[in-house]
Amino acid sequence: MDMVCVYCGASTSVVNSRQQRQTNNIWRRRKCTKCESVFTTNEITDLAGAIRFSSQHEGLTPFSRDKLFISLYESCKHRPTAVSDASNIAQQVVIRLLKMQDPSGLFARRDVIATCIEVLKSFDGAAATFYAAYHPI
Repeated sequence: MDMVCVYCGASTSVVNSRQQRQTNNIWRRRKCTKCESVFTTNEITDLAGAIRFSSQHEGLTPFSRDKLFISLYESCKHRPTAVSDASNIAQQVVIRLLKMQDPSGLFARRDVIATCIEVLKSFDGAAATFYAAYHPI
């Protein structure tokens, strides 16, 4: 199925396209074939389908970037830029997870927590300590 125009619903054509190296997303500039409006789309990986993790208590769980963000935000609340910091840290964690995953996309819960703590330590030691206290490995 082709992408449709957000304004009139007609089909669109891709005018420009770029792959984002670090995040593996695809940025596209599209033009409507009917109303000639131009708009941008970002194609991102469905992380819930690509990454799963297992834990003794919860079993097999799909990955949720939103849950990751919230847990990181809680650890960064003491910072004036907590929202943007947590978002950037979450992105770094996702990138590291995607680089280290095996083809099954399955991680142990402790691996996700260890990756979060590692990224937080390089960013803010207090946030890493807080995260480790509330997310035991």
